Order: sequence, then C-alpha cells, then structure tokens
Amino acid sequence: MGSPNFKPTRIFSPHHHNSPPCTRTHQIGALLLVASTFFLVRLFDHLFSTCPPSSLNHDHTSQNFVHFSDGGSLSWPQIGYGSHLSLKIYVYEEDEIDGLKELLRGREGKISADACVKGQWGTQVKIHRLLLQSRFRTRKKEEANLFFVPAYVKCVRMMGGLNDKEINSTYVKALSQMPYFRRSGGRDHIFVFPSGAGAHLFRSWATYINRSIILTPEGDRTDKKDTSSFNTWKDIIIPGNVEDGMTKRGAVTAQPLPLSKRKYLANYLGRAQGKAGRLKLIELAKQYPDKLECPELKFSGPEKLGRMEYFHHLRNAKFCVAPRGESSWTLRFYESFFVECVPVILSDQAEFPFQNVIDYTQISIKWPSTRIGIELLEYLESIPDEDVERMIAAGRQVRCLWVYAPEFESCSAIQGILWELQRKVRQFHQSAETFWLHNQTIVNRNLVEFSSWKPPMPLP
Repeated sequence: MGSPNFKPTRIFSPHHHNSPPCTRTHQIGALLLVASTFFLVRLFDHLFSTCPPSSLNHDHTSQNFVHFSDGGSLSWPQIGYGSHLSLKIYVYEEDEIDGLKELLRGREGKISADACVKGQWGTQVKIHRLLLQSRFRTRKKEEANLFFVPAYVKCVRMMGGLNDKEINSTYVKALSQMPYFRRSGGRDHIFVFPSGAGAHLFRSWATYINRSIILTPEGDRTDKKDTSSFNTWKDIIIPGNVEDGMTKRGAVTAQPLPLSKRKYLANYLGRAQGKAGRLKLIELAKQYPDKLECPELKFSGPEKLGRMEYFHHLRNAKFCVAPRGESSWTLRFYESFFVECVPVILSDQAEFPFQNVIDYTQISIKWPSTRIGIELLEYLESIPDEDVERMIAAGRQVRCLWVYAPEFESCSAIQGILWELQRKVRQFHQSAETFWLHNQTIVNRNLVEFSSWKPPMPLP
C-alpha cells in the first residue's frame, strides 16, 4: 500500500528559463510534421514488404529455393518450411553409442562404408557422409533440433555381417544408450532405411521407432506385411541411389539418344520375380517386340548384363516402364531421368520425394497396373514427340534433386531432404516417459532430472 504522503517523482523538471509562446503557426507545423512522418513510415513499410526475399538476404544457399543448371529454379513453400534453412543436426558417432559400430560394420567390424555406398541402397552411406560434412551439423546435443542415427543395416545384412535377430537386438541396445531419444520418444531422431523393406529391417520398429523420422524410398509394404512402416505425416521419401557414373557432370556412362534414333517405343529392363505386372509386360513384349523391349536379364555368368549395357538398353526407348517389384518403389524410375526417357509408373502405391515442390504430372506418366496390355502401348504411341520432348525437358530440370551431391551444389537430394527435415522440427519434446516441473525441469518417472539420466534406460 502507498503512503498518504507519497508524491510521484517527476521525470522531467520544469524549465525555468523563458520559453517563446506556442502560436497557432507552431501547432499547424507540428500537425504537418506528424502527418508527413506517418506517410513516410507507411511508404517504407510498403516498399520493403513487396521486396522479394532474395533482395533482402544475399545468402542464396540458405533461401527456400534451388537453382537448376539452365537458370531455372523451384522453391519450397514458406508455410511449414520457413524462408531459409536453420537446422542443427547432431550425428551420433559410432564409438559414442554401444551397438552403433555393429550396425555400421557388422559383428566383426570388417564391412567398410565404401563397400556399402555402391548399389541402390547406397543412400544409407551417402546421407551419413553428407550430414557429417554439413554446415547444419552441430556437435552439441543440447542445441540440436534433430539427431541422426547412422546405420548400414541393409548392406550389413546382405554381406552377412548381422542376421535379422542380431539387427533387432543391436538396435534396441543402441537406443537404450540415448537419453535424448528417450526424452522425445524418438520424435526428433532420424533413421535411414534405403530398401524396399523400409523400417521392417528392424523387426521391432513399431515398438521403438514408430514416432521417429524415417528416410526411405519405400512408401508401401502391405503386400508382405500387415502394416506399412511409412507414415506420410512424419516420414520422408528419398530418391534411390542412381549409379554415380550417370549422375556426374560431363562424361557419363551412357549419353541420351535423340528421339529419332531410339529403336523402341518403350522398354522394361528387369526380372519377372513372379510379379503379375512384370509377367504381363514380358508377355506383351513377346507379342509386340518392335514396340516394347523386354530382354531376359542375366545377373551372373558370361551373359551378365553390365551397368553400361543396362543404360545403353534403357536409353533406346522413348518411355521407360517402371512396374512394381518386391515393393512399390523402383530405382528404374530415377534412372530413366538420366537417359532422358519418360518414366511410366505401373506401381499404384508408389510414393515420390519432394511432392510439395515437384509436379509429377509434368515429368512422368502413372498408368493403372490393372490395365497393362495393348491399350498401354497404343496410348504411349499416340503421344506426340513434342509432348515427349517437353516432359523430358521438365525432367532434366528436376533430376538434380535425385543426386546425392555435396551441400554446396545449387541443387541436390540432400538439399531437398534438409528442407523436408526442417518441416519436422519440434520446439518442444515429450514422451510417455518424460515429465516436467513448474521450473521447466525435465524429469523421468522417478523424478530424476534429464541431465542425470544414465544409460541403459528403459525405452518409451
């Protein structure tokens, strides 16, 4: 309560010298000054609000667009993504967490990253390497937005380094060493599963990483599993790993041919694998061998089809047919852009990367897999060459987003992935085993502060 004798302190003391009288002229001048100031402020506000972001910020590498080699560009929408990349990603070291070394190199530690970077599953290595060199990498867990968990389990499994049971138990062991994983229930942790199996390579994925961010080319495995491990709202579709010899600048494994010199209307280069769509294409090629090329591929022996021969076949048609195989995604879709044939998708459940910035109707055709037959060939034959050229040109622009090039490149797969990851960043972290107090202290169920959590920990 205030004292009855309290008097407010004056901030400004009165002037004791004689001031000139305030006339009507002074009042009119003051009003004009206020009005002109208001007008100028509104004018400058309007000018700066209409300036494009690039004119205000000259760091084009972090703006929400990528540049194509021909001078074009595309941009990520600011809603949900922001105007520039501002991520901080922590990459776990293999010696930091018990179990990570086995997930990277096998139980005996003999499998090298160089052996795993080749082939269609090489994205698991390439993304890891690019994030290690990224300007968005942080070495401080406490300031990280996201956490990357490196593992080459598809390659390690293929090379006999771990079996399915070992992969499962090793993942669980590694996750139990990560306090930040427990803090968020895994919501801010990133995993790469580069094959059609998706996260099913980790058998207990649904128990432990069902809230985590999964990077995968595969959006559907309901043909072999009761449920798909891919979730549209939290996971990210990534491009498959196209042969480096086809994506590098300059001399490539197989240069595209002019349309007039291509022998076939369409081709399918792949094994039957007992799949209905592929078997229909093989049968269709026997009926119309002058229109649809579908050679019997041998992957071993003296008649084995080499990579160069494969791309020489692929470039010899206007349309490259990409049917579903063991899973919905197919590397052939991405390869077709580098020999400049229009991909024809015959995989109804297929998902594609960066759908917020790429209009796939401009660069590909998706045809119902239930209508594979002469109707498909007649439709493809009816498309004028100028339309084919237009689609090829549009695909030529965006194909840089399929290339796992260094971050400093003006357009690359890693740029697209970083933009998609930024959309997943949460400012607040919680899980069923995370609690907080009135003073913002994070605690576990036993009221132990986060800084004192010791591994191994029960997982959320």
